Amino acid sequence: MSPLVIPFTCGEAPLPGLFYPAEPAGGAGVLFAFGHGAGAGQSSPFMRRYATLLASRGIAVVTFDFPYLAAGRKLPDRPPTLERAFLAAMTAATLACPAARVLVVGGKSLGGRMATHLAAAPERWTGAVPLGGAVAFGYPLRPPGPRGGDRVSHLQHLGVPTLVVQGTRDSFGGPEDVRTAVGDVPMLAILPVPTGDHSLTVLKSAGKAQAEVDGDVAAQVAEWMRRRAAL
Repeated sequence: MSPLVIPFTCGEAPLPGLFYPAEPAGGAGVLFAFGHGAGAGQSSPFMRRYATLLASRGIAVVTFDFPYLAAGRKLPDRPPTLERAFLAAMTAATLACPAARVLVVGGKSLGGRMATHLAAAPERWTGAVPLGGAVAFGYPLRPPGPRGGDRVSHLQHLGVPTLVVQGTRDSFGGPEDVRTAVGDVPMLAILPVPTGDHSLTVLKSAGKAQAEVDGDVAAQVAEWMRRRAAL
């Protein structure tokens, strides 16, 4: 099934959104608001692939473009703007999927980091659908260059369960790097992807085709989300 277009706004900025209905309809009652990485928007192969894989496993998914990308700019907005756009997307997602019982936020790289900001401050979400968790695909722990700021301290104050899906070859830091940097945080779980890079692309030595790896990851993430709905 092709995704449905759900345009919405953040302030005065129009943002494009896409809704991937859960299959089967209703599914687990989980709605996933899914933000993109810094360099590629919701139409990128990674975003479309994982949105489709999760929807086929009973998770309703809404993707969206952050304001800078929707406006044709390359440099990401500052975190407060990105977070406001995420909150607007969450509202649009719940309107598109009124049957949802729990909302999970997440994203790839930049989108995942912004989702964890909201997971550390869940009181900012005032929608009718409860915020049940967050998922980060490829957490950007160590950004290239000198400008990155603190990307760890908020993870020590998570207010909802959070899952980090991290490739062992991720140039921004592997699963053990994330765990070492953050420490023992009960709300944080890490799903390693053996030989996966920042986009979870694996080496041939992994012994699995990429499609099989993506399917396995999506199945584990979907099951983790379903447990959030069952709590």
